[in-house]
Amino acid sequence: MAVEKLFWKDPYLTHCTAKVMSVENDMITLSHTVAYAFEGGQQSDIGTIGGFEILQARRDGFEIFYTIPENHTLCLGDSVEICIDWEKRYRVMKLHFAAELVLELVYQNYGHPEKIGANITYDKARVDFAWEGNISSTFNFLDAKLAEMIASDYKIICDFDDVENEHRFWQIEGFAQVPCGGTHIKSTKEIGGLTLKRVNPGKGKERIEIYLAD
Repeated sequence: MAVEKLFWKDPYLTHCTAKVMSVENDMITLSHTVAYAFEGGQQSDIGTIGGFEILQARRDGFEIFYTIPENHTLCLGDSVEICIDWEKRYRVMKLHFAAELVLELVYQNYGHPEKIGANITYDKARVDFAWEGNISSTFNFLDAKLAEMIASDYKIICDFDDVENEHRFWQIEGFAQVPCGGTHIKSTKEIGGLTLKRVNPGKGKERIEIYLAD
């Protein structure tokens, strides 16, 4: 049985107790977890398992494989506490959803250009588009719409549309329903203020970088 992903049930949960389900040198699996593994551009959580640092979290199918230091003492069947860095998780959640809003606003209002990349870290988020010209021409519109959506404190619904295959989505009623398996905030107001920056990574490509106001 694959790991139960508690970060979907409650993305505000910072720790849990679980059983070690397998150990192969420095790689382990767990019965359930709060520690997110890199997917869809969202950075993995920083944290510990049984007091040992999570060096890498890798999702493979429905399972998550955690790499911890080689000198760990964990054994099959051990009960361990998994803890994540909440400050980092929460910043990533806010930046992640800000990037989702930027992407959807560009899609809906600028002819659905191709997304060619995305990445969300503790410091910033970015979305890359196939785009001719300077994408900063959209910023007056995007800034106004983002401020409006954040101030309106829209509820963000997250759920499965296919439980068996772990397909998930987020939704703001009247705005969009989007497939996404990341961790999400509960409402748009949590994002706070944002700053957008344009980067040109190459011919025919434009990047929007997103920063939290704090």
